[in-house]
Amino acid sequence: MQSTDTSRLPLTLGRVTPSDILVMDSEVSGKHAMINWNINKLRWELVDMGSLNGTLVNSNAVHNPHSGSRQWGDPIELANGDIITLGTTSRIFVHIRSQNDQVPFGIGIASDAMAVRRGGKKLPMEDVCYYHWPLPGTDKFGLFGICDGHGGADAAASVSKIMPQMVASILSDSYRRERVLSQSDASDVLREAFSQTEASIDHHYEGCTATVLLVWADGDGNFYAQCANVGDSACVVNIDGKQTKMTEDHRITSHSERLRIQATGEPLKDGETRLCGLNLARMLGDKFLKQQDVRFSSEPYISQVVYIHQASKGFALLASDGFWDVVNVKKAIQLVQQAKERISTELEISAEKIANSLLSEARTLRTKDNTSIIFLDFDNAHRILSCKLDS
Repeated sequence: MQSTDTSRLPLTLGRVTPSDILVMDSEVSGKHAMINWNINKLRWELVDMGSLNGTLVNSNAVHNPHSGSRQWGDPIELANGDIITLGTTSRIFVHIRSQNDQVPFGIGIASDAMAVRRGGKKLPMEDVCYYHWPLPGTDKFGLFGICDGHGGADAAASVSKIMPQMVASILSDSYRRERVLSQSDASDVLREAFSQTEASIDHHYEGCTATVLLVWADGDGNFYAQCANVGDSACVVNIDGKQTKMTEDHRITSHSERLRIQATGEPLKDGETRLCGLNLARMLGDKFLKQQDVRFSSEPYISQVVYIHQASKGFALLASDGFWDVVNVKKAIQLVQQAKERISTELEISAEKIANSLLSEARTLRTKDNTSIIFLDFDNAHRILSCKLDS
């Protein structure tokens, strides 16, 4: 949606037509909320249209405070990275960019709270997806991430805001930025960003997984990608048929995680699959648990760097555990290939359609957890190129 395309504004959100964005959720009103461009203040704004179950932006209520009045709320400014919640479960992620900030490859995002049983009430949505291209203050770096909250969604929402700020701040240092470009490695940047994000959040009884993929360009049409994660939201990259697992599983049942815990001097007992009720040992937040048990950690796993030549065919797939609980990596790659073949007759293969087809597969296989997907399409035939002329 462009601010200059007044014929498509305002953008309405609701459960029934003629809403521009249909949200099939019983908690969403027929005419729930509206997004518009304020030409006087030059900003995007959201207004609740007197919805029954209310509207939140980043967990803050923006609907009329008089419950049941069905009066419109006051317009509130939307910013890049905001999370709009309609009712209690349906979420819309806000990404605002200028026309000059176009992502130089295909990107698709899809998510669904899912339900424990078919036709049942949807689960509370605790996943958050986000991306920034380019990161503020850089023109060659972009960040793509998924957070899966537990104990609530606030920790995930906080991390999705703070993590990009931390990465951008570190890369704003020309020495650090040039070091990444010259060494083709951002391990130190990612490790420091996780440490700073953990230090910045104040969530003692909520936590979240965090999986981020940093992608940067070399100026010749080629890309590099490197991932960091805590938790069990995973990322896989497939370039020219070569598959690379970019994340490590930090569930208690993971062999590598049990070895790490053993090294703390307090190994797990045989058959023990949880710590303080959690099946994860690494996360951001959960400060209270970390104070009680030294086996919890926020130290990220850092992947190897993947080089993506401009002529390469390939993709990156990030997804929360709701997807990986029912689809393994081999099957996921097959699903992507099948989706591309299915829509190959179209003028342009849409990364958004592929992301939604993967989400649909998880739904068909009856996953019982929130499911979020970010799909990056690096195929040369569909890459968006920009040219810069030397004067």
